[in-house]
Amino acid sequence: MNQITVIGNLVRDPELKTIPSGTSVCTFTIAVNRRRSGNGQPEADFFRISAWGQTGENCAKYLVKGNKVAVVGTVSANAFMGNDGQPRASLEISTVDVEFLTPKTSSGQAAGNSDYKANSYTDGNNGFTEVEEATLPF
Repeated sequence: MNQITVIGNLVRDPELKTIPSGTSVCTFTIAVNRRRSGNGQPEADFFRISAWGQTGENCAKYLVKGNKVAVVGTVSANAFMGNDGQPRASLEISTVDVEFLTPKTSSGQAAGNSDYKANSYTDGNNGFTEVEEATLPF
């Protein structure tokens, strides 16, 4: 069984494309925090997400950089050669379900997006720390 559930923050705005068959696909990357290592420094793993069809269209419409999401899907590892000639690997999740977790503000809008309409929300950070852009490897 290949199923993964991750919760993280978008590192950039999502991109929506339509493949030749007419199906929409939205891609975005999330940073998932790990528990702090022994030296107290936060660490993160980065997952590339592909959301298809209506799910992808909703992601493109309502998500923005910094939003917190929960993603359930199947994971695949892809190996490639980096620009520096070093072998690299990336993890990609093809979604089964995406849940928007950025809480609403007091005005009823989600932080960072005035068109946001998610079905569920959480309060507070639930033990997660916000990813700082300066710490991203790209």
